[in-house]
Amino acid sequence: MTQGAGSELDERVPGRRWTVRLDAAGRDSAAVRISCSRPACAEQRLPSATTGRAAAVAHLKAHLRAAPAPRAGTYCACRAEGCHTHLPDTGRHARAEPWRCGGPIVLAVITDRGGRWWQAMECCSRCAAATPGAKTAATSQAPGPQLSERPAPAAPGAGTPQFSDHQVAAGTGGPTPRSAPVRRRPPQVKIAQRVIPRNLRPIALRDELIELGDLFRTYQQRDQPDLALLADLHTRKASAFAAWAEATGDTRLKLDAQRAEQAATAARLQHQQRTGLATSSTDPDSNTAAVARLLAGPAQWGHARSVLAHVTDTVPLPGPEARLLVVMLTLRTAHTGTGNLVGQDLTGLGLSDPEDLVTQLADCGWLRLPNTPSDLLASRPENPTPITVPSLVPDDGGSGPFTFGKKLRPKLSGWAQKVVSDKKLRKTKAGAGPRLLALVLATHSFPDGRLGPGGQGIDLDHLASWCAVGPGELAPLADQLAAADWLTEPALTPTRLTGRLAERVLPLTCPLT
Repeated sequence: MTQGAGSELDERVPGRRWTVRLDAAGRDSAAVRISCSRPACAEQRLPSATTGRAAAVAHLKAHLRAAPAPRAGTYCACRAEGCHTHLPDTGRHARAEPWRCGGPIVLAVITDRGGRWWQAMECCSRCAAATPGAKTAATSQAPGPQLSERPAPAAPGAGTPQFSDHQVAAGTGGPTPRSAPVRRRPPQVKIAQRVIPRNLRPIALRDELIELGDLFRTYQQRDQPDLALLADLHTRKASAFAAWAEATGDTRLKLDAQRAEQAATAARLQHQQRTGLATSSTDPDSNTAAVARLLAGPAQWGHARSVLAHVTDTVPLPGPEARLLVVMLTLRTAHTGTGNLVGQDLTGLGLSDPEDLVTQLADCGWLRLPNTPSDLLASRPENPTPITVPSLVPDDGGSGPFTFGKKLRPKLSGWAQKVVSDKKLRKTKAGAGPRLLALVLATHSFPDGRLGPGGQGIDLDHLASWCAVGPGELAPLADQLAAADWLTEPALTPTRLTGRLAERVLPLTCPLT
């Protein structure tokens, strides 16, 4: 390369480049903000990610429409970003082939897969073709730089290589023949990140999978969810994936079909509980108005049941009073093994002697206190007592007996507190036994309030085990719940308890799914 050519290349200007970004506006908000690297563009704030993406794309398109055509006398904007056509030339990985930039200058658009940013830049057509996901929005009319052999490595501090105007075949000095056109593969069609094979048979199955993939992608662009529609899509997906698994023998597709069935059931139940009607399993024509529950969703309901099951297996003392107290303390300390407690938290549980129970739990090592149990009972909200349950403290790997996070723990604790401190339970001076039974029944009912899976009742042995009483002691406890308008139509057979939870307490229930 001659000195004159190098001076001419040094006069080239860098390609234009601007980026539009979509970021969360705050930690506890669904709002988003749109920012553009162009100095004249002000930041925008929108209420949701869906509207934010639409606004960001519209903003970028407005720039593309207003931007002048790509300039032929520029060098690639991407070369400062380390794209693989501009890798460093030093070291043992130095390339011997000619520098590959060339072709007309284009305005290329690159999009983040997650829909978080969009970038437009001027670069040569070869760099655009070599950049994954890049799309050409405009092409310069003048021919772009055709590059000669790879320039010599730049001296330290001299910056990135400059490009010549003509590409010369190595060792000949003549022009390089035009390369054969690149044959591009047809785009892959996917559903749930799985590629749908082009040779999949029967054709009707492949068409159904393609249509479902399009419908799911369309659903993701909705401003508002439609749980009934989502449940139908998952049902179709389960059927299609089961047929796909049978046609190919892929067991992973069978698992995907099972997960789709579970997703359809969960979406349909959420639709019934939040926006639709809950239908009885024994009478499809009878409907009950939807219930807005304190814990909104099967996952949270499952975590509530997991706490009761953990306490049943690990409680250190016998009897319903100790069981109820351990449940409430476990919920208060479930995430880190530590929490704060005041005297009112204990005196409001209907315990006959809360100080003695706290003393027993401390003596057996299940509970640790910084002072005496009497000090705990005397503590007030402005000066709570810190407590520790050693068995709930996470191990060195950070794992404990529960899988829910720190944000859900206070929701579970608040739910249990509302159940055991129900106004009518307090008014009837219910003891620990009825309150514990109320907690258990709230987590073992059907969505319409009938007890047990499908409303068929609860096995007495299991119920007695959860409530820490004998099967013969359940009848008076159920009568006390009926007197407190918590349980209606209670009936004990030799093996099961049947009945229905009162409509007023349905918001506190965690129905079986």
